[in-house]
Amino acid sequence: MSHSGKPISELGLEELTDRLRLSFDEEDSGVNVNKPDFRELDLGSPVSPLRTRQTRPTATTTSSSSSSSGSGSGRTSGGPNLSLPKKSDSLKSHSGELPGCSVESSPSTIRNFKPGHNRSYSVGTLPPIHSGGGSVNSPSVNVLPNGNICPSGRILKTGMGSRFSKTDVLGTGTGNYGHGSIMRGGLASKPGGTQDCGHLPNFSKGLIVGGESVKKTGMHLSSNDPEELKRKGNENYKKGHFAEALGFYDKAIAISPGNAAYHFNRAAALMGLRHLSEALRECQEAIRLDPGYVRAHHRLGSLLLSLGQVENARKHLCFPGHQPDPIELQKLQAVEKHLSKCADARRVGDWRSALREVDAAIASGADMSPQLFACRAEALLKLNQLDDAVLALSNIPKFEQSNISQSQLKIFGMLFEAYPFYVRAQIELAKGRSDNALTAIEKAGQIDPLNVEISVMLNNVKLVGRARARGNDLFKSERFTEACSAYAEGLRLDPLNSILYCNRAACWFKLGQWERSVDDCNVALRIQPNYIKALLRRAASNSKLERWAEAVRDYEVLRRELPDDNEVAESLFHAQVALKKSRGEDVYNMKFGGEVESISDLEQFRAAISSPGVSVVHFKAASNLQCQQISPFLDTLCARYPSVNFLKVDVNESPAIVHTENVRIVPTFKIYKKGSRVKEMVCPSSELVESSVRHYSV
Repeated sequence: MSHSGKPISELGLEELTDRLRLSFDEEDSGVNVNKPDFRELDLGSPVSPLRTRQTRPTATTTSSSSSSSGSGSGRTSGGPNLSLPKKSDSLKSHSGELPGCSVESSPSTIRNFKPGHNRSYSVGTLPPIHSGGGSVNSPSVNVLPNGNICPSGRILKTGMGSRFSKTDVLGTGTGNYGHGSIMRGGLASKPGGTQDCGHLPNFSKGLIVGGESVKKTGMHLSSNDPEELKRKGNENYKKGHFAEALGFYDKAIAISPGNAAYHFNRAAALMGLRHLSEALRECQEAIRLDPGYVRAHHRLGSLLLSLGQVENARKHLCFPGHQPDPIELQKLQAVEKHLSKCADARRVGDWRSALREVDAAIASGADMSPQLFACRAEALLKLNQLDDAVLALSNIPKFEQSNISQSQLKIFGMLFEAYPFYVRAQIELAKGRSDNALTAIEKAGQIDPLNVEISVMLNNVKLVGRARARGNDLFKSERFTEACSAYAEGLRLDPLNSILYCNRAACWFKLGQWERSVDDCNVALRIQPNYIKALLRRAASNSKLERWAEAVRDYEVLRRELPDDNEVAESLFHAQVALKKSRGEDVYNMKFGGEVESISDLEQFRAAISSPGVSVVHFKAASNLQCQQISPFLDTLCARYPSVNFLKVDVNESPAIVHTENVRIVPTFKIYKKGSRVKEMVCPSSELVESSVRHYSV
């Protein structure tokens, strides 16, 4: 059918040839290398009606097509001519179907690409896939070559006969019609409602049109047909069933391992499954089978770009003799620019700029590069954000080395594979895991034994481990001054080691130099904010310095992190009492810990809320569900805030207290300070109760 919906046989020759010319102008002017292959059909697939004609024998028989008209019109045009290949060239086709012209040809028949038709595919999107309706044998010399109707209705022309009528379409008679007019769905059209099946030629193979099998008379596709397997794989791929598609492609390759298109399609399925190393190998295999396979080169280039391998990506994206995809080229240039700026910033120690540039490189397309994620982790470590660095390191994409040689690829002057191990060693060392750090840096040294940075790091890891071990031994021997010197030697080699700072702080504390102990704990906590030992030592040092507010703040954090640690709870209590006393508050008769005290007498109630410190009263009813749910939480708060008095009043047993305090709804919480109510909460959440207790407990 034409674009207008009319059968081709009903179009005038002028109109038909004009459309053929437009079709050739679009198709032959360039190939969209990123267009899914299952939408690009074989130029040799027979579709249009034929009629026989007499030809004069020549030494070489060829069939050419004009972009303006068929040979019967006598008109010529400057459009490109396509020649059917010789039979000897048919084996070069990587479609693995019938010999002859194929969609993806060897380098001698590859068409130029039109940049305006390119479409970029990143690793996270569906890549193009080859379904390639296979190439077919040239028709007999006394039969004009036939056209091909795409699913969209467009006509790809390889040759056209002279003017014809409806009766010429698969009409009756004994003439040789070559291949029939096959439409999507696999049925031959019946012009005028009649068709003599006895005159259909006997086909021995099926065509793949738009990724669908066309079943013809005398043909039966079995599971041993690789093209049928490929078709099923394509169908599953388009539905997003990548694992199922991969299974069909595997079976097709097992039958026909030398077909480059099958490996190309298998790479697409593997990309959908995020198996990038395998996808790389399949693209390589497709290129090995057909070195001029442009789509395979471009897909391989896109994969390499996502892995941050800029130089290798350039070799395949900018394939000699073919114009690169402009979008992929733009991504390549952006990644290259940001990597260059990142290297400059890293060299001078400008880690904020390095972090900004490496994030930009990842966002520009190198989003699966282990090296760039490792660089991000290194920058975060250097910025004293150890927890974020550990997280970035854990997010490094897992990638098995392909047989693309990376031996010459470098990042920041270091071999690609060595750099992530180098960064891991730094982070393990900062976490105090010297053995893990040594293992990682030794691995980096095995990969890149000549790199100066790795050699220095390897030596430092060994020396830092020795310094820490010597400092620990001296500390146990109570030789605290010498231990300080040992830890300082380790810090000179590794200034981001939070363990060494915390250990030296312990030495300063023992020596009574609490100010220096606080300073070292501050540095350790800047590197590792949730470092429990550093918090404990800073809180203890602040208590010695009578900095009660700072001590209470640290102990409250520790109380939440260590809710069952009675020593921390008692230290918090004493710090809170000392803080209240320093503010001139009455702390007489305050006691540590205890349980929630039950109050039923009005005079007892008044005495309790007038006691030193803060009192929290829970007005409750035993039968109330909300009271039952929140009462256990009050016990938790009692242990968490030992300097606060927690009381409970049953409204059914203490009507005088309820009347005096005007309690109408339960549960109600009231907070008192020196006998005066400072806060009232009706049916509060547990979070609101705790935040209020924390606020008034200080």
